[in-house]
Formats: sequence, C-alpha cells, structure tokens
Amino acid sequence: MENFLEEKIENGERVSPILPENVKNYLIDIDGTICDDIPNEEPERMLTAAVYPDALETLNKWYDEGHIITFFTSRTEEHREYTEIWLKKHGFKYHGLLMGKPRGGNYHWVDNHLVKATRYNGKFTDLVEKNVSIQVFDDGKH
Repeated sequence: MENFLEEKIENGERVSPILPENVKNYLIDIDGTICDDIPNEEPERMLTAAVYPDALETLNKWYDEGHIITFFTSRTEEHREYTEIWLKKHGFKYHGLLMGKPRGGNYHWVDNHLVKATRYNGKFTDLVEKNVSIQVFDDGKH
C-alpha cells in the first residue's frame, strides 16, 4: 500500500498524520452494500453473492482517482479467504480488508479525527454535499 499520510506538526510537536486534502479514506461495508446481504451464519453463500454493479464501478473509480478503499465487514476472520476470492473474482480494487466489524448496526463511532458517515441507500453514486443534523459532545458552549 502506498504511503498516503503526510506528517503534521503543531506547536513544534508531531501529531497524528493526516491524508492530503484531495484523498478520501473510505471504509466500505460488504454484505448488503456492495453485494447480496449474506449473513455470517451462511458462509457457503459468500462465494456466490451477486455483486452490485454500481458499487463496483464507483469504488474502482474512487480507487483510480487515488482514494483509499478499505473494506470493513462483519464477516469473521475465518471468512477472510472466501471474501478475498470474491473481491478478486469481481475485480474490486482496494487497499485493505478489515474483518470483525461489530454486528447490529446503529454505530456511533468516536474518534479524535473527523469521521464522516454515509448510509448506503441502495445505489452507489458520487457523493454530494448536504447539510444535516449530527450529535456531538457537549463542549459547554451551546
């Protein structure tokens, strides 16, 4: 994997590295997002899951534009080989594959970096800007 990170210095001290402004770091779910929703309890179906063509086209375009594509799935580590075979068979370009995402949805990701979340709604397209309401930590200044 290429080194996309840039060193950042604030007040003379090194802080967590950041990506160049024009590079996005995408974490993409697999089941129900880029292909048929296959539960972990039915791993024999993983190799035959139907790919969502718009997901393949969009994600490979983002990869070719220089963005980082990492698949983040609730599939377990024991399903890594099948998952990698499936991704290769369908031609997905990606940088990483993280297994064992918590199941159940309704995630609330807390991080010291800016995190953007986009709920998949049935079709991959280019992303657009929208103003929305979000939850944040109370800093006492509201």
